[in-house]
Amino acid sequence: MSKQDSQPHYLLAGDIGATKTLLGIYHLNGRAKDPLSLASFASKDYADFEAVAAEFLAGLDGKVAAACLGIAGPVSAEQVKVTNLPWTIAAATLQAKFGFEQVWLLNDLQALANAVPILGKDDLHTLHRGKTNRGAPIAVIAPGTGLGEAFLTWDGAAYQAHASEGGHTDFGPRSALEVELLSYLLARHARVPYEFVCSGTGIPNIYAFLKDKGYAPEPEWLAKKLAAGPDPAAVITETALQAPPESALCQLTLETFISILGAEAGNLALKVMATGGIYLGGGIVPHLLPALEKSAFIQALQDKTPYDELLAQISVHVILNPKAGLLGAAYYGFQRIDESP
Repeated sequence: MSKQDSQPHYLLAGDIGATKTLLGIYHLNGRAKDPLSLASFASKDYADFEAVAAEFLAGLDGKVAAACLGIAGPVSAEQVKVTNLPWTIAAATLQAKFGFEQVWLLNDLQALANAVPILGKDDLHTLHRGKTNRGAPIAVIAPGTGLGEAFLTWDGAAYQAHASEGGHTDFGPRSALEVELLSYLLARHARVPYEFVCSGTGIPNIYAFLKDKGYAPEPEWLAKKLAAGPDPAAVITETALQAPPESALCQLTLETFISILGAEAGNLALKVMATGGIYLGGGIVPHLLPALEKSAFIQALQDKTPYDELLAQISVHVILNPKAGLLGAAYYGFQRIDESP
């Protein structure tokens, strides 16, 4: 791909999820950390991704030569059916509509994982220092609207990010309460993946279970607040963190969610032997730092006898940069452009 032309050439990068779509424009001779412009869109307000891209690119002076998009969903045959959103994004469709010379579609967690090696200290908060083995595999887990998982491996020269649909594997309870939670959800669903109990959609599931089984009462003011708000997960977690009187139901919900998240982070670390570190991303986790610091998160992560000592050596970090997914998509795009003749 030629980077020289009378008109400026650009890379379009995107981080596309069920809740929001973040897009950025970059000079082809620029850097992933230096977007020329950024914009965020409420995904559900648009019929398809093409409508979002058309609005974002309107009036751009120059040619978008390439696009690299991180998308919440599995990539198959150069297209993605977006999870929890009625969009299908196909590379061929984008090339035909916008004239892109090249299009790369990544799973959104693969895009996020691509950002991990270039994140700075200000982009991260360390929950557990442990130690980092250079060149060892790295695990990435991110509860957002759904639950995303990915990992990185070292190829001898650089880290390579790999997609996963680990968030859709079957939930494995670790306590009597979690066994009861699984039974409760199985009575309502054919199967229960981790996403049903470890994401923005999973938090209300835990809350409903605890309420229906009488673990704590739901005060009237909280019921009204949940009914009035568009995002019950946000109401539940914010109430739990603020801990007003009569908020025991929300606090128990958050404690259960964090314990399950810790356990699944440990599961992922064992599956890929992530002695290079565990990184937590997604829109939910940065808001939960106070609870993560003082909760049983690390205990749940490491409670894997006889591998608890191995897991105790692994560093655990929270990704604070809300644009990390976009950063990773742009970084991957620049790498592929540099490989082009």
